[in-house]
Amino acid sequence: MEKCEQLLDQMNLFYHDWTQEQDPPKPSSFKEGQLCVVFWTEMKRWCRAAVQFLISDSLAPRVACFLVDHGEQLIISPDRIRVLLDRFTEPPFRVKKFQLAGIKPTTLRVTVLEEEEARLVPSARWDSSATLYLLNLLKVSTQTEAVFVETEADCTSIQLYLTINQEKVCVNDDLVLKKFAFRTGSADCGGSPFMLCFSTLTQRASAASNWLPKRVPAPPGRHGATSSSVPSDTSDLVLCDCRIRSVEGEISTPVSMDVRKRGIVVHSALAVEPCSSLDDAPVTDTLRWILQKEQYILSPTDCCSWPAVTRGINTLIISHNANRPISYLYPQLTHILLGSMYTTCSVRPGPIAVLLCPGWRKVQAVYELLQQSRVGPVLRPMAVLLGLAKEEANAVKIPRNCLLVVTTPFSLVRLLSCHCFLFMRIAHLVLDEADRLFSVAPDQMSCILQHFQKVISSKATPSGSQQLVAVAKTWTSPMRDLLARHMPQPCIVIGVPEEAVLYGNVQQVSLLTQDSCKLSILLALLELNPEAGQKTLVVCGSQQEVDDVFKALRSRSLFCLKTHEDGPHELPQWRADMGPGTHLILVTTDQCLKHLDISDAMSVLHYSFPSSPGLFGRRILCMAQHFPNLAQAQVESRAGATRSVLLVTEKSARHVTGLVRFLVRSGAPVPPELLALARDAQAAREDEKERRPLCSYLKSLGVCRDSRVCPDRHRLAPGLDQPQLPAPGFIEVLPLYVKTASVFLGRIVGASEEDFQRLSSEMACYYADRKPGASELLEGGLYAVQEDKLFHRVKVLRLSPPADRLFFTVPVRFLDVGKEVEVRSHQLLQLPERFHSLPAQAVEMVVCGVRPIDGETDWCPKVTIQISQKIRGLQHQARAVLRLGNTLFVDHMIRVSRLPGLKACINEYSVRSEILKSSMAENNPDHLDRLRALLEAEPSSQKWNSSRFRTSDWLTVNISPRKEEVPADAAQIRTVHVSSSAETNCDDSDRRFHPLIHWYQTPDSVIIRVKLINPTEQSCCFHADRVVYSGSVASRSYRADLQLQQLVQAERCSWEMKSGEPVLRLVKQQQESWDRLVSSKNIFVSYDLEHVEEDEDGGRDDSSFPEKKAGSYWNVSLDDFSCSSTDGDSD
Repeated sequence: MEKCEQLLDQMNLFYHDWTQEQDPPKPSSFKEGQLCVVFWTEMKRWCRAAVQFLISDSLAPRVACFLVDHGEQLIISPDRIRVLLDRFTEPPFRVKKFQLAGIKPTTLRVTVLEEEEARLVPSARWDSSATLYLLNLLKVSTQTEAVFVETEADCTSIQLYLTINQEKVCVNDDLVLKKFAFRTGSADCGGSPFMLCFSTLTQRASAASNWLPKRVPAPPGRHGATSSSVPSDTSDLVLCDCRIRSVEGEISTPVSMDVRKRGIVVHSALAVEPCSSLDDAPVTDTLRWILQKEQYILSPTDCCSWPAVTRGINTLIISHNANRPISYLYPQLTHILLGSMYTTCSVRPGPIAVLLCPGWRKVQAVYELLQQSRVGPVLRPMAVLLGLAKEEANAVKIPRNCLLVVTTPFSLVRLLSCHCFLFMRIAHLVLDEADRLFSVAPDQMSCILQHFQKVISSKATPSGSQQLVAVAKTWTSPMRDLLARHMPQPCIVIGVPEEAVLYGNVQQVSLLTQDSCKLSILLALLELNPEAGQKTLVVCGSQQEVDDVFKALRSRSLFCLKTHEDGPHELPQWRADMGPGTHLILVTTDQCLKHLDISDAMSVLHYSFPSSPGLFGRRILCMAQHFPNLAQAQVESRAGATRSVLLVTEKSARHVTGLVRFLVRSGAPVPPELLALARDAQAAREDEKERRPLCSYLKSLGVCRDSRVCPDRHRLAPGLDQPQLPAPGFIEVLPLYVKTASVFLGRIVGASEEDFQRLSSEMACYYADRKPGASELLEGGLYAVQEDKLFHRVKVLRLSPPADRLFFTVPVRFLDVGKEVEVRSHQLLQLPERFHSLPAQAVEMVVCGVRPIDGETDWCPKVTIQISQKIRGLQHQARAVLRLGNTLFVDHMIRVSRLPGLKACINEYSVRSEILKSSMAENNPDHLDRLRALLEAEPSSQKWNSSRFRTSDWLTVNISPRKEEVPADAAQIRTVHVSSSAETNCDDSDRRFHPLIHWYQTPDSVIIRVKLINPTEQSCCFHADRVVYSGSVASRSYRADLQLQQLVQAERCSWEMKSGEPVLRLVKQQQESWDRLVSSKNIFVSYDLEHVEEDEDGGRDDSSFPEKKAGSYWNVSLDDFSCSSTDGDSD
C-alpha cells in the first residue's frame, strides 16, 4: 500500500513539474474507458481517471471522467487532461465497483390522460429518493459489512449489511420492503405504491426503531467497509480497498410539530409530512451546507411547505418570509436537480423553469441567490429585463443550455410576443410575491398562465412533471382562481393567521360602542337562538372580564362555559355532540386558547379588541375546521358559514386604521363612523411626521409607493417647504450628482456663481501648501474633503465612533454638490471660518413628467447610469415650474451647445427625452397635477402666498408686463394697433404668455415669425432697439417684448399676416450680419434654419454687405430651444 501511495505522489509531482522542457502531452481524442490524468481542482492534485463520455456544449466541449482512486465523477475541460504514462498504470485502482445483488430498481408510472391508478414498474435507473434513502442509512450506520455474491467483468454483486442502533439491517431486503426495488426474476415488481413519510428519506435519529426493518442475522463470510463518498446510484456502490473507521457522532432526535398549534393552515390533496429542522429538510447536501453557512433557520411555514415543493406538488404558500427568495427557492432547485425531468424533455431549446418576480430589484436578488447556490453549471440561470422597445425583445438570445429564466411578468410577455417557441417546454412556474404580481400586472399574469396551461396540456411535456409554486405575503382574491384553474391537487400552506381569515371567507362584523356598553351589546348578540347547533367563542382580555361576562350570561340562562389560566384545560362538554337549536358559549382568554386546541367554533366574539393582527388570526383559527378546503376539487365557499364580531371602543382607536384596511380587503361593510375615525387617525399620524422630510417618491413620481409604512411626510409644512430658491422661470443648472434617472443634485448657475468660483480657488490655494486634519469632530460641524483633486465643503451628519477603533467612517453631506456619502475620519480637513460664509450651493432638481415602466417605483440602474454619464458636470438650460424647500421641479432641461467657428447654438438633447429613449421609462402626465393637488390641499392658514406663485401658473411661466418708456424722439417709434375681430373679454387678463419666435435675416432686414395661429387683438410697437408684440389666442394673452441686439429703422418696420401667422419685418439701420436677434438669451427665440440659405427674394448676395471683411462668416445663434406650455417634448 505504501508503495502505491509513493507512486501516486510521484505522478502528482511529475505533472506539477513546470521545469520540464516539454509539458506532458494532451490526448488527441477521447473514447469511453480511456485512461488519463486529470487535475482535480478541489484537492489541487493530478489524479488518474477513466473517460466516461464527451459532452457537446455550445460554449466549449467537456469530458465526464471517473476518478479511479477516489470514486468521484468530474466534468472538466479537455485542457486539464493529460496522457497517462505507462509507469503510472502499475498501482492498482483504489476504487472498485459493487452492485446490490438480486434486486432491480422500480419507478412510479402516472398516466394522466387515462384514468388509471399509479403503479410501480421496472426502471433502468434508480430513483433519486432511493439514493437519498440509502445515503441516510449509511450516515446513521455504525458498521458496514458486505457479502460477495458474484464477480463480473467490472462489477461485483454484494449483499450489504448495516448496523444501525445496534441492529443489523440488510439493505437489499430493506429496499424491496420499502418498494424501492423488486427481486430479480419476480413477476411482481411492486404493484400499487404506498405513501412513505418524508422522514423515511431523511431520518438520522439514533432511536429509529419505528422505521427500521426487523432484525436479520449477521451475514457470514467476508465483509468490507464503505467509503465516505456518496453513491450516485444505489445499484452501483463505489467502495475503497482501504478501511475507514466508523465514527459514532451525536445525532439529533426528530421533533414532531403540531401544525395547528403553530397557527398554520395546511390543506393538501396529497398527504405531506412536514420536516422538523434543517437537518432533515428536503434539499441537497450542497444546498443544505449553504443554508447552514448562512445560518438560516426554518420557519414553521418552511417545515410544512418544503416537502411539498420538493415532491413537485403545486404549492401555494402564504408566509411572512415571502419576500425572501431563500424561503422557497432551495426546495424548488432540489426538485429540479434531483428529478430527471429536464433530461427527458423534448430536444427543443428553451428553459424548463421560469421564476416571475414583481420588479427588477427582486430579479437581481433572486439571480444573485442562484449564483450563490452553485446551480449555475447545471441550470445556467439567466435574468431578463426588457424595456418598451420591441427591438430589445427581438435581440434577446437565450442559450440552448439555459434551463431557468428569472424575469418580470411584463418582460416575459414581451419575450413571448417575439420568442414564443422558446418557452414551449416550461414545466415549472414560480410566482414570487404572487399578491404583488396580480395587483401590478393582472393582464400579463393572465396571459402567462394561459400560455403555461397550453404548454402543460401539450403532448410535448411529460405527464406529471408540471408544477406551479406561488409564494405571497397576503391572500388576495385572484388566488382562488389560480387554485381552481391552474393548480390541480395543490398543497396550500398559510403561515400567517390573519391571512387565513381571508382564505376561510369568514364573515366580518364590526360594531362601534362605548367601553361601558360592551356587555349589553354582547348579550343582545348571544340571545339569538340558532336553528342548528352552534358553538360560540367569547374572547376576553383578562380573567376579571371572563368572570363578568360569564356571570352576565348565566343570568340570562344561557348555556356557557368558562376557563381559567390556572385551571384545567379539558372541556368534555365542548367536545360532545350537540343537538339542533343548542347554542354553546365558551368564555376564555387568549392565554387559555393556546392550550384548548379548539378548531370547531362557528362564531368568535372579540369582547376585548385583539392587540395585534397575529392575535386576531389565532382567535379566528378556532374556526379552522369550517374553512373551505380549496385543495379539493369543486369546493363551495359558503359566505357566512363562520362569523367574527369585533367590538370597537374608544380604547381601540389606535387600531382603527388597520381594521378599516382589513375590512376593505375582506369585502365587509365599513361603518361611516369607523371611516371617519380612520381618517382622523391617519391625519394624526401625518402630524407626527411634521419634522420629517417630504417623501422622495412623492416628489419624483407624484405618489408614494406605500404611505402605510413610509416614514416620511406626505403633506407640506410651511417651515420645511418654504421655497429657498429663485422664482420659477428659466435658469441655468449644473448637475453634479445623479441620484436617480429623474432626480439630480447640483447648482444653479446665477449671480452667486462668481462667489462660488472664488471660494473654490481660495480653498485650492489654501490646501495647496498644507492639509491640516480635523483635530475634533463634531456632529453638524463643517469640514473639507479632497475628492478628484478638488476640495469640497462637507457637513457631518452623524457621529458615533467605535470605542475600539482609531479609524472609522463618518456620514457627511457635500454642501455644494448635495450628495451624502461616508468618508474616513482621517480624510476630514479643518475648514477655516472664512469658508463658512457662503451658503450651501447644492440644489435638488426633479425632472417632471417621467416615471419607470411596469409600475416600478425605483429606476433601473441602467437608466440612471446612462443619464449620469450624459449630463453630469454639463451646464443645461431648464424651465422651473415649482419650488419646494431646496427642491426645484423642472419640466424642460436642455443641453445647449455653441458650434465652434460658427457662433451658433444648438440643442443637443432634452434630458426628459433621453430618459424616455432608454425604453425603461414612460410619460407621467399626472405628476404635476398631483403636486398641484398637494398644494391646494393645504389649509389657507398654512399657505405662503408671498413666496409661491399661483398653482394655476404651474405649467406656464408668468411673464410680467414691462412698462414701456416713450422715447424723447417720437420719430423713432411707430405704433400700429390692428384688431382682426371684435374685441373679447380675456379671462386671463392679468397673465401674459410668451409666444414662440422664429427669425431669419436678409442683407437689409430681419424677418420675425410669431408662431400663433389666427391671433386676435394684435398690436405691434416698433422702437429703434426694441419691438413689442401682443395678441390673444383662445382667450389667452400673449406678449413678446424683444430687446434687439442691433438698431432698426422703426418708421420703416411693418408687419402682416401670412398663412395665419403674424410676420414682422424689421429694417436694419446698417446692412450687416446679426449674430443674434435679442441682446440677452431668450428661451422662446430661435433661428429659423429653413431660411439660412435664402432671403425673401429667394437668394442672398454676400456682396451687399460692404463692410464684410475677408475671413468673416455668417453668425447664426439659436438663442434657446423651442418649447410650448403644453408639450414638454416639443424640443
